[in-house]
Amino acid sequence: MKKNKLGSSALYVSEIGFGCMSLSKDHSENERIIHHAIDRGVNFFDTADLYDRGMNEVSVGKALKEKRKDIIIATKGGNEWRAGTEGWNWNPSKTYIVSAVKKSLQRLQTDYIDLYQLHGGTIDDPIDETIEAFEQLVKEGCIRYYGISSIRPNVIQAYLKKSNIVSIMMQFSLLDRRPEEWLQQISDNQVSVIARGPVAKGILTNDFKDKITDKGYLDYSPEELVTTVTTLSKIAEQSNISLQHLALRYVLNDTAVATTIPGASRLEQLDDNIFSSKVKITNDLIKACANVTKNSTYNLHRN
Repeated sequence: MKKNKLGSSALYVSEIGFGCMSLSKDHSENERIIHHAIDRGVNFFDTADLYDRGMNEVSVGKALKEKRKDIIIATKGGNEWRAGTEGWNWNPSKTYIVSAVKKSLQRLQTDYIDLYQLHGGTIDDPIDETIEAFEQLVKEGCIRYYGISSIRPNVIQAYLKKSNIVSIMMQFSLLDRRPEEWLQQISDNQVSVIARGPVAKGILTNDFKDKITDKGYLDYSPEELVTTVTTLSKIAEQSNISLQHLALRYVLNDTAVATTIPGASRLEQLDDNIFSSKVKITNDLIKACANVTKNSTYNLHRN
């Protein structure tokens, strides 16, 4: 599996990572999938304290405990569960971030987190205070590096200017090309993109007709999705690859993207994701895909 340098860090992450949100409540099955991923070359695992109220971190930690030296753990924080309710509050304060990291360390059964990410945020946050928390945690050895998970342009700009982030997690796919506006600037700042949602909730797979709802997807209507994804399927078929592999290779084509983190709840899905690391696509194929999809931009939260 090809590994790419994550921003200005010393971390080299597998280009196909593993989005742990897709894991179940069955720890034995989770461990089987995670260990299979490692055996196939995956070394980057992304979770969050928000997933399953922290139990996702617990399961991931158990599965990775004996393989800690071989893998890179990323998790996220900033969402504080309300006591006794199903909801949560956004809390990017220094006090909460420092406390949340310590709890994530316990759940993950590790002494350090390779990459800690702010799980959201707005320009109205106390950004300087949040950065202070990250820098303190780096000095304490609790985390090695930090990043953000955001597609909001003004938030991205602020962290690129003020902080030492090494990564930005962004939803990015052939059906959500909004990050393309910022890829060059992000790369110029020696920061890498972690692409989440590369198959757009399963719409960019061979089963796409079963995944399209009457809500459509972002700025695509259901009818537009059928037309666009059918065309993409034909493009993939003509190149003797699957639609899913085309979708994964598209987001990895730009050197700003260090890794993508599709989920997998079954070994078959995992193997299919990993196989895309062997797939090669041409610039002409990238252009063909770009020509039939929307080059949308994020219109909100701009300076």
